[in-house]
Amino acid sequence: MSEAASVIPVVSYARVSVDTAKDGHGVEDQHKVNGETAARLGWTIVHRYADNDLSAAKASVVRPDFEAMVKALKSGHMPDGQPVQGVIVVADDRLARLAGDYERFVDAITYEEGRLYADAKGSKNLYSEDVESMGLFGVVISKMEVRKMQRRARRSHRARAESGIPAGGKRPFGWQVDKLTLEPEEAAWLAKAAREVIAGRSLHSILREWRERGVRTINGKDWASRSLKLALWNPRLCGWRKHNGELVRDANGVPVTGLWESVITPKEWMAIDAIFSARVGPNVKADGSVTDYRTPSYLLTGILRCGKPCADGQICNSPLRATARADLSGGYLYQCPSKEMGGCGGTGRNGAKIDEFITEAVLAKLEERAARATRAHEKWGGEEELDRLMAKQRTFLQAWQEDRMPDELFFPESQKMEARVKELRADRTRHALSEQRAVEVTGDVRERWASGRLDLVQKRTLVREVLHTVIVRPVGGGGRRPFNPDLLVPQWRD
Repeated sequence: MSEAASVIPVVSYARVSVDTAKDGHGVEDQHKVNGETAARLGWTIVHRYADNDLSAAKASVVRPDFEAMVKALKSGHMPDGQPVQGVIVVADDRLARLAGDYERFVDAITYEEGRLYADAKGSKNLYSEDVESMGLFGVVISKMEVRKMQRRARRSHRARAESGIPAGGKRPFGWQVDKLTLEPEEAAWLAKAAREVIAGRSLHSILREWRERGVRTINGKDWASRSLKLALWNPRLCGWRKHNGELVRDANGVPVTGLWESVITPKEWMAIDAIFSARVGPNVKADGSVTDYRTPSYLLTGILRCGKPCADGQICNSPLRATARADLSGGYLYQCPSKEMGGCGGTGRNGAKIDEFITEAVLAKLEERAARATRAHEKWGGEEELDRLMAKQRTFLQAWQEDRMPDELFFPESQKMEARVKELRADRTRHALSEQRAVEVTGDVRERWASGRLDLVQKRTLVREVLHTVIVRPVGGGGRRPFNPDLLVPQWRD
């Protein structure tokens, strides 16, 4: 046999992720160990695959190099034609922690006879049923260990929360690095903003002041509306803490007070919570229909979304606003708000042309659905209970804030009411969406639309009937560029 014929080409696979490293090897270290194993066995590594910081225990995580390796093993060669006859890994748990992944790997490597597999201990015969079964058993044991670690981590987070210990990560705005001691200047800005929100000042007004005065986040960036709202809505301001979206409470239902210094009082934070909670959810009227807070001036206000990519690869996704522009055909422009208003300011399109194109698309959808059966309008049955509970919540909150109700009574009862109100609001939203989808759409919808028999609110209701939103991709130059309908991406409810 010639020297060339004696070469056994194999690939090396390495993986390091946050839930691993019990072997203490990084990616390069694992490839080094694999190289030593290959030399000991007389094999030659022709390619090195590595999935860095990608868990093998989560089904939702895609490991690109693992998938590429499985494909190469199944075909028996690399994309450039280089033959592949086997794989070397440091240990089985570097390769797979899900039974499905391990089975796919074994199917690929045993697709042809004579394939080889080895770990740091030596070669293994994956054609043997006993070896394959032991490998699967090891994957199951590894998965059990991962789940144990995840459960321990969850219990640890919960225990820390119940003990009032600050969460990990970066320091929050308003506190020093120890997360316990206030940073005086930042805390003063938070306290001032919180009390101004309670007094009725808008977030945009506060945001403008912060920008003018040079108040920046802990990362040195300008504040956005959402980040400011979340900072003021965080119960940490009054010494409380949320875990999995709920206030951490003791056995009596009273919120646990953390070890850090507070910025405002619990009663002030409860007032902020009431203000912001009232603004959550769709614009649902008492009869269950979805409408606008005020009569809009343009057809697609709040429905169009900015599709300009941001630095992190995600789209801006801010709702576009309409602005009158006498220099444009049609007279108005849909544009993304400026950065200080929570947008990116990078998308602007001719409003009349967008309305015309989307109207035609919506009418076509409505005509398709015109023949479908409709059902009678049914009033949502929970409105009376919801109104009663919300009135009771306000009464309880006012009594507690005026020291006419003890903590031991207020918090347990408030918690029960909050849970029930949340259930009712969710049910009302489901009913409203169901009612929307059952709106009677007759075959003459196009004629009614064009003749003026439908007002703007009714038209917007029909648009929402078939559309979630429309992503508007930017072209530059505002509304002056030639109109390109391909840059509009409707997200249909169907």
